[in-house]
Amino acid sequence: MIARNVRLPLLSALLALLVAPWPDPAAGQQPAAAGGVGAGEKPAGQESAIRGQRMARPITYGDWRKVCFKTPGSNQVCRTTISGTFETGQSAVRIDLIEKEGEPAARLQMFLPVGLYLQAGVKLSVDQGTAYRVPYVWCLTNTCIAADRAAPELIGAMEGGQKLLLEVVDSSVLAVTTSLPLEKFAAVRRGNPAQTYEQTIDE
Repeated sequence: MIARNVRLPLLSALLALLVAPWPDPAAGQQPAAAGGVGAGEKPAGQESAIRGQRMARPITYGDWRKVCFKTPGSNQVCRTTISGTFETGQSAVRIDLIEKEGEPAARLQMFLPVGLYLQAGVKLSVDQGTAYRVPYVWCLTNTCIAADRAAPELIGAMEGGQKLLLEVVDSSVLAVTTSLPLEKFAAVRRGNPAQTYEQTIDE
């Protein structure tokens, strides 16, 4: 399904978010980046700092969905995404795998609630396999965003796995985990998009 001639400011903002260069966590320009580390790395002292674990509030996840975006003079950008909500209807987590046509590297982006321990970053693993860490890069008033280049090994594990385990650390320095379904991830990522947005530029 293709939506043509989209000129809405909201779409323009979304496109800018998808194709803009990722902030460099080492630059220290945002508080959320303090102490951030790349995927697969272990922040010094972080494991010993965690005081324990607690159960996450119940989260209901939707289906994986693929949406693509086209702008004149630029390669198509596709986002394979899944979202989860709390029982109240409030957004709990959103994960995007962002891939740009012609570029081998994919980018992983996660939207999470505010009030987390930012230095710990986000830990991801598939079916209790290798753990990957993704740093927070910035926070808005109602969400914090963790983002980094996606390791090819992680993407491969997601395509062949059953559950993606996501662990964050809350403001009480307790680890909180949730698991996301992966059964349909590979088929959705490799299949046709559910929707393609085409933005035209008036001259």
